[in-house]
Amino acid sequence: MDIKYQKRLAAEILKCGVNRVWVDDTMLDEVIEAITREDVRKLISTGAIKKKPVKGNSKGRHRYLKEQRRKGRRKGPGKRRGHKYARTPKKKDWMKRIRAIRDELKHLREEGHIDPTVYRKFYLRAKGGTFEDRSDLILHLKMAGHIDEDYESKGRL
Repeated sequence: MDIKYQKRLAAEILKCGVNRVWVDDTMLDEVIEAITREDVRKLISTGAIKKKPVKGNSKGRHRYLKEQRRKGRRKGPGKRRGHKYARTPKKKDWMKRIRAIRDELKHLREEGHIDPTVYRKFYLRAKGGTFEDRSDLILHLKMAGHIDEDYESKGRL
């Protein structure tokens, strides 16, 4: 009742692995008698031997986790690897801050709220890291008396 040989031949003919070869239990006697490749080919054509479909991995769990991460879940301290600035480097953070501050300074100069001398003075302070963000810059400018107390950054903060 050993059909290892027939399964191996069928696997070669069907171009798949031995584990994917299916043999019909009702036609087992005919399968055992099959010795040549031609015999195995006939059994395949009659349907006594078939190739099982390829098993796949379900993506359901993956899709669910991906959706959770999209919502912002599963990103807590336990999931973080590397040092503090591994996820957003210091340089990128600096670039984001300095560009916003310089943009605000440029806007103030173009609108005539500050003159070029004040612009240059505060530009260099910004370069030195004096201001944390755009609103901090405006606060410093107000305290120094360079812009009005009621000045609001027009939708720019």
